[in-house]
Amino acid sequence: MHRGLYAACSAMLVQETNLDVTANNLANVDTPGFRRRISANADFSALMDRVEKISEDGETKITTVPPFTMNWRGHDVIGGLALANVYSESHMDTHGGAVRTTDAPFDVAIDGDGFFAVQDGEGNTFYTRQGNFQINQDGTLVTLDGFAVQGDGGPIAIENATDAKILANGQVWTNLGIVGQLAIFTFENPTYLQQVGRNNLAANGDSGEAEAVPAPIRLFPGTLEMSNVSVVEEMVRMIEAQRAYEGASKALMTHDEQTSKLITSFGRAS
Repeated sequence: MHRGLYAACSAMLVQETNLDVTANNLANVDTPGFRRRISANADFSALMDRVEKISEDGETKITTVPPFTMNWRGHDVIGGLALANVYSESHMDTHGGAVRTTDAPFDVAIDGDGFFAVQDGEGNTFYTRQGNFQINQDGTLVTLDGFAVQGDGGPIAIENATDAKILANGQVWTNLGIVGQLAIFTFENPTYLQQVGRNNLAANGDSGEAEAVPAPIRLFPGTLEMSNVSVVEEMVRMIEAQRAYEGASKALMTHDEQTSKLITSFGRAS
């Protein structure tokens, strides 16, 4: 194994992923409620020092075994690869975005932590900070993607009301009375929520299960929380990733040239 080639190649792959994450952030700079993603890298040696164990419930779980011996499934590895990094994961920046006043009756922003719960046509539940809702043809409160906004008792139906709006306590008021209460959920580790589509999030084992926020909840009616993406900061990250990628590619070409010369020299000597 040529460690120089592997280290340079791994650096290029990491920076390529960083560019993808940054580009996705910039593409959603105007998406209400979007939370930017931050990529995280890991040392290749630490990544190799993980073993799979079968738990009592029959599921396969990956655990880290200290110290980092670089032994993989009983095979001794020649040397290490300390200079090589690999992409590990991306996590969500939970800092809130700026709040913009719209005065729309179904626009609402969450005061503090928490997420709205929405459900697609197949019954899958997702979570979002995007609060620009609307009423569909069936009289149900939905997102712009058509996902049903969840209340305490399921989807919220406006039905035959001629006037409706969302109140600061999360209740949905109509001229026929209160028809629902918006449900807000939190997570133990919201940074690990998985991005699904453009602005929906799915719970997983790392984020923990969704926990309903007890009443009273606080909302800002007639407003929208905007994206927390900073264009300037993301452009700086993109420039840094591009320069790092170029540096790694030059190192890769240098190692390749030196290896070629070495092979040629040994070939002549033999």
